[in-house]
Amino acid sequence: MNDRPTPADAFHLTPIGIIESDFPDKFGIPRQPGLATAARASLVLVPPFDDPLAVRGLTAFSHLWLTFVFHLSPEPAGPARWSPLVRPPRLGGNAKVGVFASRSTHRPNRLGLSLVELVEIDTSHGVRLGLRGADLVDGTPVLDIKPYLPWAEARPEARAGFAPEAPPTLAVSLSPEAEAMLARRPDGDSLRELILQVLAQDPRPAYRHGAEARIYGVRLRDVDVRFQALQEQTGPTTLRVVEVLSAEGRT
Repeated sequence: MNDRPTPADAFHLTPIGIIESDFPDKFGIPRQPGLATAARASLVLVPPFDDPLAVRGLTAFSHLWLTFVFHLSPEPAGPARWSPLVRPPRLGGNAKVGVFASRSTHRPNRLGLSLVELVEIDTSHGVRLGLRGADLVDGTPVLDIKPYLPWAEARPEARAGFAPEAPPTLAVSLSPEAEAMLARRPDGDSLRELILQVLAQDPRPAYRHGAEARIYGVRLRDVDVRFQALQEQTGPTTLRVVEVLSAEGRT
C-alpha cells in the first residue's frame, strides 16, 4: 500500500503562538536572526498550546528553532503561481537564484525558520517565551518550537554559497535631536542600541548604494526612525539618524 502524499494533498497547520516584537513593519527587520541582538521579542502561546506542561524542560536550552509563516508575503495562490527564481539581497537585488537555494520570504509555502536566544519563560498567565535576536515582524504566526542542539546542528565547516560570511555593516550616528528624544524615554538606552544595530545592517533596498538625498524611515517599537545615507568624497557610506519621532497616530 502506497501512503505517500500526492501533489494534490494539502496539509493544514495551526499556529501554536504569535510573536510580539520590536518590528511593527517588515522594513528594517534584519535579514537573518542574531544580527541585531538588541531586538527583543515574545512568543505568546495560544490555546490549547499555552499549557505550561508543554514547555517543561525548555529552560535547559539557550537557543530555539522557530518554524513560522511569512504571513505578510504574498500568497502564491496555488502551485501554478509560485516563482522558481528570486533575487537575494546579498546578490544586490538583481541576480537571480533558485528559490530553494535562497532564504527568501517568497516561497511556495511561505514557511520560515529562525534561530533565536531564549531569555526567559513566563507561565504566570499561559506561556510567554522571552526571546533575543529575533528577526520576526510583530504578529508572526509560529507553527513549532524545537531546541537547538549545537553538537548536531553547528557546522562551521559548511559551505555557504553566495553568503559565506556575515554581511558588512555601516557606521551609524545620531543627530543631537535624536539623542535628546531617546534621553527622555525610560527605554532610551535599549532603543538606541536597537537603532544602531538595525541601521548598521543598511535596511535600504539592496540595489541602493552610497549617499542619497532621500530620507528613509524605519519603525521600531513605537517610534519612526528617520535616517539618511551620507558619504564624504571617497570615504565609506555612513547612516545618520536625522530624527526619532513618536509613531502614535501615524500610519
